Amino acid sequence: MESQEQLSYPVGKFVPTSSPSIDTLTQWRQIIADFPARLRAETSDLTTEALAFRYRPGGWTIQQVVHHCADSHMNALVRFKLALTEEHPTINPYKEAAWAEMDDYQLPIEISLAILEGLHHRWVTLLEHMHTEQYQRSFFHPQHGIPFSLTLALDNYQWHCRHHLAHVQQAKQLKF
Repeated sequence: MESQEQLSYPVGKFVPTSSPSIDTLTQWRQIIADFPARLRAETSDLTTEALAFRYRPGGWTIQQVVHHCADSHMNALVRFKLALTEEHPTINPYKEAAWAEMDDYQLPIEISLAILEGLHHRWVTLLEHMHTEQYQRSFFHPQHGIPFSLTLALDNYQWHCRHHLAHVQQAKQLKF
């Protein structure tokens, strides 16, 4: 039986990478690039009942996870663009749990999968054209109270992709 910690953090809690290499940044971009197809593949055979499965007590359904990824990654792209075009902007955090209870989270996951495909294509294009020094540009995250360099943000979002993909994979193993 999985512990609550393992169910919540199947790839472990986020731990920032200090001084990532160019190769590491390239690997992270690839994780971002591959995520929509991997999420689609993991969810392609799921029934409505399976999408409604909560893989841990108090957790989200698989359907909510997919919609959350679209919301989170929309915010990510905006945060990157703000940091690249403004001097150390303060970003606007959002209440993820409250968003997950909104009516649009009842829509078919195909809508969010399509959003993720287009969004990640644009995001990866932006990442591929960033110069090394641009990764040091930053935004301020008031919820965390710290500045996020775009290197730290990329690290966090590649983890986020792996984290939620693992949630779906874990749910399938637990339920099916």
